[in-house]
Amino acid sequence: MQKRLGGRDCGIDKLPITEYWDFKPSDRKVKSIQQYLANFAIIPKKELPAGAEFGVSYITWNFNCPLLLNNLKTYLCSHGVKFERRQLKHISQGFLSTNVKVVFNCSGLGARSLGGIEDSTVFPVRGQVVIINAPHIRQNKVRWGSDYATYIIPRPNSGGQVVLGGLIQKHNWNGDTFACDTQDILRRATDLLPDILKLPLEILRESTGLRPYRKAGVRIEKEKTKNGIIIHNYGAGGYGYQSGYGMANAATGLLVPNISKL
Repeated sequence: MQKRLGGRDCGIDKLPITEYWDFKPSDRKVKSIQQYLANFAIIPKKELPAGAEFGVSYITWNFNCPLLLNNLKTYLCSHGVKFERRQLKHISQGFLSTNVKVVFNCSGLGARSLGGIEDSTVFPVRGQVVIINAPHIRQNKVRWGSDYATYIIPRPNSGGQVVLGGLIQKHNWNGDTFACDTQDILRRATDLLPDILKLPLEILRESTGLRPYRKAGVRIEKEKTKNGIIIHNYGAGGYGYQSGYGMANAATGLLVPNISKL
């Protein structure tokens, strides 16, 4: 994908990452991730920070989401894909254009209120991030607690932007940013990676987002209606970029069996 979208400048690139947990993740999870993560290593207990029970390091893909999406759209347009922006109040309106036989419902948090879907098990998990200018940070660091997540994520091809987070606030619909949350994030992030403060701290902006979670997890399902086929693909929560391509592959596989795997 990186090659097709223009190489290392397209908005995705590889960087090292260290993850810590305040609890021991399941053996099933650890066994699973070590099968596909490059340079995977379990961190010895004596090297973990105070309070951490488990840690791993590996090489991961970093996303500069706005840049990547723009390049992806340009690529798709060059291959004949047409984009149309429209507001739908009911899923059946997706079939109003000529010769539409299939609608993919990737409505995220909108699946809760979209007519014909109205999935009451969809709910938001509020997050807030602080974007700083820190070109000297070239690694990811994450710490998972039972009710919090602290993360430091450089954005490739951004001139040195680094995303600091975050918050996990279930059923919170507030899209505002708060100074108290910013200070909490900065404290946790700089405790986790003190190298951030090797240069004067420069805050570029603060942002809030509502992650589209679903109580039972993702919904990838084929539904036949009088208007045509609907293929549901939503409920990714905060893992849309990590899991989105696998979810899309599963969803398109419901329409075209034996489709080539990503």
